[in-house]
Amino acid sequence: MAKKTSSSPENKKSATSKKSAPAKKTPAKASPKSAAKRPRRQKLNLIKHDPWLEPFSEAIEGRHADATGKERELTGGKSSLDEFANAHNYFGLHHTAEGNWVFREWAPNATRITLIGDFSNWQRQARFELRRGEGGVWSIELPADAIKHGDHYKLMMEWDGGEGERIPAYATRVVQDEQTAMFSAQVWDPATPYAWQVTDFHPDTRPLLIYECHIGMAQQREGVGTYTEFRDLILPRIAADGYNAIQIMAIQEHPYYGSFGYHVSSFFAASSRFGTPDELKSLIDRAHELGIAVIMDIVHSHAVKNEVEGLGRFDGSYDLYFYGDGRREHPAWDSLCFDYGKNEVLHFLLSNCKYWLEEYRFDGFRFDGVTSMLYYNHGLGQDFGSYDDYYNGNQDVNAITYLTLANKLIHELNPSAITIAEEMSGMPGLAIPVKDGGIGFDYRMAMGIPDYWIKTLKEKKDEDWHPTSIFWELTNRRADEKTISYVESHDQALVGDKTVIFRLIDEKMYWHMMKGDNDMTVARGIALHKMIRLVTASTINGGYLNFMGNEFGHPEWIDFPREGNGWSYKYARRQWDLVDRKDLQYEYLNNFDNAMIELISGVYNFQALPVVKLWEKDDDQILAYGRGDLVFVFNFNPSKSFSDYGILTPPGRYEVVLSTDNPSFGGYNNIAEDVSHFTLPDPLYSPHGVEWLKLYIPARSAMVLRRHHNAPKTSRGRKPAKSSAKTSKK
Repeated sequence: MAKKTSSSPENKKSATSKKSAPAKKTPAKASPKSAAKRPRRQKLNLIKHDPWLEPFSEAIEGRHADATGKERELTGGKSSLDEFANAHNYFGLHHTAEGNWVFREWAPNATRITLIGDFSNWQRQARFELRRGEGGVWSIELPADAIKHGDHYKLMMEWDGGEGERIPAYATRVVQDEQTAMFSAQVWDPATPYAWQVTDFHPDTRPLLIYECHIGMAQQREGVGTYTEFRDLILPRIAADGYNAIQIMAIQEHPYYGSFGYHVSSFFAASSRFGTPDELKSLIDRAHELGIAVIMDIVHSHAVKNEVEGLGRFDGSYDLYFYGDGRREHPAWDSLCFDYGKNEVLHFLLSNCKYWLEEYRFDGFRFDGVTSMLYYNHGLGQDFGSYDDYYNGNQDVNAITYLTLANKLIHELNPSAITIAEEMSGMPGLAIPVKDGGIGFDYRMAMGIPDYWIKTLKEKKDEDWHPTSIFWELTNRRADEKTISYVESHDQALVGDKTVIFRLIDEKMYWHMMKGDNDMTVARGIALHKMIRLVTASTINGGYLNFMGNEFGHPEWIDFPREGNGWSYKYARRQWDLVDRKDLQYEYLNNFDNAMIELISGVYNFQALPVVKLWEKDDDQILAYGRGDLVFVFNFNPSKSFSDYGILTPPGRYEVVLSTDNPSFGGYNNIAEDVSHFTLPDPLYSPHGVEWLKLYIPARSAMVLRRHHNAPKTSRGRKPAKSSAKTSKK
């Protein structure tokens, strides 16, 4: 920690609790190879549980020791990360204990800083000039009446050879002027602070069922949606759909709407284009009332390059928050890369995590761009085919240290918090607790699954879909790390790509989605849309994610207003009227998604039940597996239905609890859901605890059956009723 000054919180009482002075700057660590000099310690559980990691134990133990050592350095060995991560309570604009104002900013390269704003008629005035203190920290104290709630302000930053307006790094409210399009900070100090209605929320997320959403594009109209509209119009839909968590994108302030929120400029400010801080709090409060956890899509992997709105050259220097060398600019994202080796940057980012948890009561974070953080080359152009690819000297030790400390801090603040890594390389230990040698995330995104489905839809004929391949792709994961499975997120529908349903049906969605229209392309698309989602959601080992609207087959793509489309909002919205109309088949897909989510969420700890393969036959395109008392049966064959198809299952009476072929889901009622199915003994298999379950499985359909134990033996052998409905290609 820096040496205390008269203005540091440890020496001066303040109305704001748990403040901390700026962190001390130390040089970045170079490489995990230094771990070779450390004494051997007890083997970490990550390595114990995976013997194949033994050759890389030095690197794994080294990164664990680096994080532990950095925590000791930051906390001084006697306080917690919670006590350290309070930069937001020290820097920025705050009230003093006496009711006056104090403003602080870290800008060591500056030669002069002046507050300018409504209160100074946007002119530099001597009474608003900051004083430089130790460590490049500038500060000013002002009387209570000098500024007021709603005032707009900036910093006039001066340095050797230049000057420029800047938005404070710790600004908690940033707004854009409608006339000039310029951004400025705004004093947010309402007379009555927001009064939370839910004060002790503990989400039940076993399994975790995430509804990924974007506030601005959640509305029906062409324009930017608001926090209030989302609270009143969209949250009730999500609750009715059965999801127990929302993952909100684009919360941190970003200058360019079309960046989807991934080019952040003000890390502590909730985007004002959607409304006020209190309106966001009200949204989160209402979600908690509905039993829905709120996960924030947090961007700590990079930052916008903008200098006036962002941190690009905040104090005139190039290396304040970012690397000052060739690593400064991200080679693929047109953005800047944080220097995670600087303690001040760790102070900034860790405090940012704490701020969102405490100020807005988010229930966790989905960390964006983790792969880019883990490797010096950002994982670009690199294949990850073996463990050697993760430990070849390309690991960014400083970034890994930050992510480890962030996860530890978040769970220290809220033990039930949810952290998810958007990571595609598959680095071992990412979603393993820190104490076991991992980086500490609760989940990692199973990013290979949507890629697999897109590749299958684009490159394979229906008769070439192989159940063995599908099952392997959906269940091929580390046993000790939980993942979030999904068919498509926002990524798969961005401009230049298509949603899964649009890829299946394409332009026929415009003409043949009316109920009663028997177009075969639409029938195929609806059938496969349901099957793809069911097989993905039912094989989770952690959670399942859906992007808003995709549950009912929202058509087309996502395209934010930009010069290339005439600044149109046509594709930056959700057409809820499609699913609300009773004459369209979108209702079928929504009904099925509701039933699927209800089934999965109705089994406690569903995600923890073993996925037991019962049957797979590529020639028939049949796949069956069990989870607890549920048996999932899929016939991916586009034209062939099977009568009395035998599957080996635990003995008992089985009843259909979900069928994609149900008419309320757009099916043809070929599966008799009111018939009990009894297993048949076989002297070859019965001694091994399995018997034959004989089923009628229509083409391109799936069903879920629930087992009832101790079925009467006298009833066994009863054959299921057969429907006289069509069994041909759908």
